[in-house]
This record gives sequence, C-alpha cells and structure tokens, in this order.
Amino acid sequence: MNLQIDGKKALISGATSGIGLAIATTLADEGAAVIIAGRNKEKLERARQSVQSSSGKKAEVVTVTADLGTVEGVETVISSVSDIDILVNNLGIYEAKSFFELQDCDWMQIFEINVMSGVRLARHYLRGMLEHNFGRIIFISSESGIMTPPEMIHYGLTKSAQLAVARGLAELTKGTKVTVNSILPGPTMSEGIVDFLGSISSKAEPSLAEAEKEFFEKHRSSSLLQRLIDPREIANLAAFIASPLSSATNGAALRAEGGLVRTIY
Repeated sequence: MNLQIDGKKALISGATSGIGLAIATTLADEGAAVIIAGRNKEKLERARQSVQSSSGKKAEVVTVTADLGTVEGVETVISSVSDIDILVNNLGIYEAKSFFELQDCDWMQIFEINVMSGVRLARHYLRGMLEHNFGRIIFISSESGIMTPPEMIHYGLTKSAQLAVARGLAELTKGTKVTVNSILPGPTMSEGIVDFLGSISSKAEPSLAEAEKEFFEKHRSSSLLQRLIDPREIANLAAFIASPLSSATNGAALRAEGGLVRTIY
C-alpha cells in the first residue's frame, strides 16, 4: 500500500530506540524525510545509521541534539526545524515505584518529559499545519492511560493527560486536513523493558523470558497477546495514521495493546 507520505517531513521525539526508532524507520521507508531529536549524540548517530540502513529507500535523516524534556531543548529543535508535516510525540520515561515513595519531584519530572514535551512541540507546529491545511500529530500514549497501573501511578497519569491534550487539540482542527490522534501501545519491547521487568520480578536475576512470562501472568493477565509487542507493530499503525489515507480518523485514541484492556469502547 502506498501511504502517500513520500516527501513529507516528520519529527519524531524519543526516536533513538524502541517504538520511536521503529516509527522513524517505517516513515523513512515510506519516503518521508525524518528528523530525530535526542540528548545523546552517539545514540542519535546510531539511530540515524540504523534508519538509513534499514530503510528500503535512500532515507533522508536529520538529527538534532536537544533535551525535549526541557523548555530549552524544545526551543533548540524549533529553531533548527521549520515547518513539518508530521509530529510524533513519542518521548517518555517510566519506572515502577510505590505511590507512597513518590515525591513531588518525581511527579513533576515525569510530567515535564511525558506531557509537556508534546505540548510544547504541538503548540509551535500545529499553527503551521493549520496554515498549510495539512498535518498529522500523533501522541504515543499507553494502555496505562485508561487502566492506571498501581506500580506506576504517576506514569499512568501522564498517559491519561496525553489523551486529553490530543483530543483537545483535535477540536482545533475542525474543517481542516489536520488531524491529532493518540496511539495506546501495550507493553512493548524496548531498551528499558528488561530492567523494568526485572525490577518487579519475584526472582533475583530472571532471564528476559522468565520475567516476561511472570509479568503477563501476575501483572497483565488480561492480555490476549501474552507477550511483549514488537515496536514495528506500533510503527505500522503510526505510519498509517501519519498518512493522508487516515483522513477520517481524528481525535481518536487507537488501541494497540494486545487486547489487554477488556472494554470495547
């Protein structure tokens, strides 16, 4: 299927690994010019090379060194990257931590990174999209946004906030060819998932397979998939939502969580 995004310019935050890198690679393979922003120059360069080597086409990949979890970092990206067609707000952190151990600084840090990075980028780039009468903004939320996990309530709050922001921004696009949507992945294979699963495992030093099995048995038993999602499975959905072919999908929260959430709405 031709997604009709050849030549479109896409900015993806948090794209040096995991879901973000998979989305960058998929969009590049479809012909989009990709911009990756991150704090670590070495990781950015590895991501750039990965996208170019994985893409079936000669990918145009630009990197910007900036911490998008800060006001200054967002300003750096905005000054380096003019109008874009596609914005994927994927940047996010998570950790397992008892509610009673969470301090104010923990709540503020995760909110700044997970929510405000996307708010600040959308505040700038949405205006240009509306002026050009085309654009796609995608927030990579989580099933935790509608089913808050007790082991990381602060994370769940940020994912719920992303859903609210995305829906509100979608209201601003009425009558245009701009859309704003959210995608809700379930537990997905990523750089930090091994440490996370290990941190909540009952075993001292479990293998990934052991930790994954225990996680789905004890913590995500409602999952129909019963395995970690491959980042490419999320990227395929994101690429479609980023394309002109998805024009009738706006203001939606699209679930790709492996059937973990039992509600049908």
